[in-house]
Amino acid sequence: MSSNAQYKPVIVLGAGASGLMCAIEAGQRGRDVLVLNNANKPGKKILMSGGGRCNFTNLDVLPENYLSENPHFCRSALSQYTHWDFIGKVLEHGIAYEEREHGQLFCVNSAKDILNMLLDECASVGAEIRNKCDVQQVIPLDTTVKAHPDARYKLHTSHGDFYCDSLVIATGALSIPTMGATGFGYQLAENLQLPVIERRAGLVPFTFTGDVKNLCEHLSGIAIPATITCNGQQFSEALLFTHRGMSGPVVLQISNYWQLGDTISIDLLPSEDLQSQLASSKQQHPKTFLRSLLAEYLPKRLVMALQARCWADYADTPMAEMPDRILQHVAEQIHQWVVKPSGTEGYRTAEVTLGGVSTQVLSSKTMECNQWPGLYFIGEVVDVTGHLGGYNFQWAWSSGFVAGQNV
Repeated sequence: MSSNAQYKPVIVLGAGASGLMCAIEAGQRGRDVLVLNNANKPGKKILMSGGGRCNFTNLDVLPENYLSENPHFCRSALSQYTHWDFIGKVLEHGIAYEEREHGQLFCVNSAKDILNMLLDECASVGAEIRNKCDVQQVIPLDTTVKAHPDARYKLHTSHGDFYCDSLVIATGALSIPTMGATGFGYQLAENLQLPVIERRAGLVPFTFTGDVKNLCEHLSGIAIPATITCNGQQFSEALLFTHRGMSGPVVLQISNYWQLGDTISIDLLPSEDLQSQLASSKQQHPKTFLRSLLAEYLPKRLVMALQARCWADYADTPMAEMPDRILQHVAEQIHQWVVKPSGTEGYRTAEVTLGGVSTQVLSSKTMECNQWPGLYFIGEVVDVTGHLGGYNFQWAWSSGFVAGQNV
């Protein structure tokens, strides 16, 4: 080992949720841990998450809340460190939190509470964090000729050379590059001949072209409860129209299951049986205009846009005089509005990255790479992606914990 190179038993690349969690658990076991972070500060994504309140987990975490080429891979980590374990840590630190819809848990005050908790625990176990450290190369060492008796990996970095026995890749993914996201973890995996599942933006707004884009621009700012179906998956949450297309929780959720070229079916009024309502109103309120009836359920601007698209020729026709086929068409359009997104807003606004290092080459019990002893992949760099609602943070906590128990 060269005189200026340093040896650390455990080196973690990345000071995000999973990396900090891993450092804490390894440190608690008495391991000497160094965290190398390419960003200028740790936990940037933690701070911006949940609108600055950090949706740190969910009350109902199941393997079914995750996407992966191997949907069973996440089971072991999630069972070894559950959402209740992390909630216990939050309570232990006296952090105030609140439950919102769909079991989502948020900080009452600030996401800083979660980051400070993690940093305090890192400090308490002696885990060192170095920011602004660019890792240029990772070199697996020849097991027969070692520069250090316990070293399995050598790292060339902007802070000098390091040797370590256990190397944990917690570098995150491609989402939100302004937060310092890079593809380093994928590049490292590929350099080591490890399979990487194709990546794409997830939990991301849809964009459109043509008439639908114009419609969305006109309706920008309107949010309504909706149900969206695509490829056998269905979610019911808020839909938000934007200048570029559609966003809101229901769109982000379904985007994980959408592929370029797919259509989506939107129910703009999932709480009502509109066909029955229209038939009834035609009898009971024969002089009412259809737009007046629908304005009781939907924002007026949306109703007027639907009128222009679906019953423009009958806009000023009383309900009693409207043909049943037109009313049926209107009901179908509102309950099953089929549109084809032209794409998504991409990694710029995506909350997660789908795909990643294949779970085929990792141990689900330890997160260690089968082909490279002492090398671990955790968090978002792995091909495990959660639904919106705290599930991706829980995967970070769970996978970080598991690796920390084994490095």
